Amino acid sequence: MRVSTQGSFLNGLTAMQRLQAALDRTQQQISTGRRLLTPSDDPIAASRSVELRESIGRLSQFDRNAGIATNRLAQEESALTSVNDVLQRVRELALQANNASQSNESRGQIEVELRELLDNLVQLANQKDGGGRFMFSGNLEETVPVTRSAGGYEYNGDQGRRLIQIGENRQVADGDPGSDVFFRIRSGNGVFSLAAADTNLGSGVLTTGSVVDPTAWVADQYTVTFTAPGTYEVRDSGAALVATGAWQPGDNIVFNGIEFGIQGEPAAGDEFVVAPSVYQDVFSTVEQLAEAVGTSVSDDAAQTRMINGINAGLLNIDQAIGNIVDVRTQVGSRLAVIEKQIDTNGAFSLTLQETLAGIEDLDYAEALSRLSLEATTLEAAQQSFVRTQQLSLFNLL
Repeated sequence: MRVSTQGSFLNGLTAMQRLQAALDRTQQQISTGRRLLTPSDDPIAASRSVELRESIGRLSQFDRNAGIATNRLAQEESALTSVNDVLQRVRELALQANNASQSNESRGQIEVELRELLDNLVQLANQKDGGGRFMFSGNLEETVPVTRSAGGYEYNGDQGRRLIQIGENRQVADGDPGSDVFFRIRSGNGVFSLAAADTNLGSGVLTTGSVVDPTAWVADQYTVTFTAPGTYEVRDSGAALVATGAWQPGDNIVFNGIEFGIQGEPAAGDEFVVAPSVYQDVFSTVEQLAEAVGTSVSDDAAQTRMINGINAGLLNIDQAIGNIVDVRTQVGSRLAVIEKQIDTNGAFSLTLQETLAGIEDLDYAEALSRLSLEATTLEAAQQSFVRTQQLSLFNLL
């Protein structure tokens, strides 16, 4: 076979360039620590690497979302703690006022503090988060949640909860609408409420009622009328007679699966109303309680009306406190879920990173051995090229 001088030269030069390129690639791998420099190095591994990086990126975004949700829920928890403290103080003042030793003047001072606490409650309901958005407006974050009008207190937000993605299949609400926190609170004992008529002349004071047979309870408004100091009758909203009975101090009035007591001595003609519990906002509850505390007492009948008003307010305050506790429990549960999800994301991310490292990271021992071999081969090729390029037919003559 005949090989021209030019062909030999080009073959040698091509071989050295190929060896030089391989050596350069190995040097780049060592300097970057990566086995894959371009997708063409290993198309399948490169494709898998892209998928793994996308998954790791999603997990990082989930963790950032979890941080945002945690911060907002922590602020809500702080606000709810303050609300609970205010309501506990309201309850203390109501118990303090519900004492025969208090005068009209001292109860008036308690009323002033109750109204200040009411203003504080409204401020807490209208509190903003760290981003300047109202916390309890639902999705209407730029709308003031609670305002007062001639008809009472109004909620201006919506029922929405913003869901934040914190995992592949996990979302968590980062807040609660003010309607659930401050407005959807059952009156009375949660099933029914009790009230004494303003026209009562006796000293009958209502005690807390309870449901003894839920299956027998029929939700309706009932009027308990004392036809005489020791006898009573119960009629429903249609004036139909439901029950009658004799009564003496210490007895409970029982009908349709419920019962309640009356302390003192009701007079003939005194009436007590039993009605199904309705939703009432906490602001109206505190305001009604303040009005009851501020009632001017001049006789025994007025004293009884005041006590009944305060007792009813205390029941409603207890319902409001219970609702705040329920919401705080939900917030705490979400915070616990977020914490667990962050741990899960971290463990999954670590696994993905290890898998990615196995695909992309360089085996330094193998690369250094390969570098030494490629350098030796290139050097030998260069020396061979130097010697062969000097050969000529005239050198043999």
